[in-house]
Amino acid sequence: MLEVQNLSVNYGVIQAVKGVSFNINQGEIVTLIGANGAGKTTIVKTISGLLKPKSGEIIYQGNEIQRNKAPQIVQAGISQVAEGRHIFAGMTVMENLQLGAFLQKNRAEIEHSYAEIFQKFPILKKRRNQDAATLSGGEQQMLAIGRALMVKPKLLLLDEPSMGLSPLFIQKIFAIIKELNEKGTTILLIEQNAKQALAIADRGYVLATGTIQLSGTGQELLTNPEVQKVYFGG
Repeated sequence: MLEVQNLSVNYGVIQAVKGVSFNINQGEIVTLIGANGAGKTTIVKTISGLLKPKSGEIIYQGNEIQRNKAPQIVQAGISQVAEGRHIFAGMTVMENLQLGAFLQKNRAEIEHSYAEIFQKFPILKKRRNQDAATLSGGEQQMLAIGRALMVKPKLLLLDEPSMGLSPLFIQKIFAIIKELNEKGTTILLIEQNAKQALAIADRGYVLATGTIQLSGTGQELLTNPEVQKVYFGG
């Protein structure tokens, strides 16, 4: 579904991503793990069209997209849940979801999307007229995911979905990710919670200082001594 080839991305003179290559097959959960500053979010923003690469190619369903603008990429079926959620404070839950559907034109499809979101996240239906800023952290993450799902993406990019959540909500979010995948959504998961991410991933890549250091199945990386030492404390 997605192939990233020799991707390099700069912030001014600083090279944040250095010749990264990886792929995602349809129906997979693929995770990128790594410390802060490893380049994970930069990669996601570049796939989404928010950043332009210095060099390299991003091929989605056979077409190069690295020169496309963000709305074109969303229309093609790629949706991103940003790090930190970025829900719109001062707007209701329903208004946030409406913004997620801004590229949708078919009213019946939009209404069907609302129904699906409220079925997945009953708490959002209960709080649909509430200011999104008053939701708990976990509820805001559900809203951010729901907003991204309004365009019915084929590929969902999740950037640090467990950040700042309680252990209970972390479990809920990972269960939601697994359920979305089982129902057909391909997922690229960016996570510092390496153990949780690798436990549900089909495959994973370990990033450090802008380069891929290791790759393998989720289970292979979970049992890799180097990964255990760096990410699991021994």
